[in-house]
Amino acid sequence: MNRIFWAALLLATIGVGPVFAQNAAPSSSSTAPPGVATSGANNTTAAPVAGANSFTMAQAQKRFEDHGYTQVSALAKDDKSIWRGHAMKDGKAVNVALDYQGNITAN
Repeated sequence: MNRIFWAALLLATIGVGPVFAQNAAPSSSSTAPPGVATSGANNTTAAPVAGANSFTMAQAQKRFEDHGYTQVSALAKDDKSIWRGHAMKDGKAVNVALDYQGNITAN
């Protein structure tokens, strides 16, 4: 009986070993929500993409400003969780949108 106990303990320990050896996901210094690209390029050609948006209003405004937009105003989430508002870029008033992937579109 004692041998069975020690054999089971040994097998359990060997089976759990690889779990402890796994590395944690690398941390990012970015302030973007998880799953959001931090490069300036759009992730998709069909932006803005509907989906659960984890950006706060302050994060959305900062993202627009980081991409050269000024006077960002009237930000609100629409029924598809896309942040929409108004801004200025290159001296022109534009309507802006930010989807959950971090894609920015303007017209």
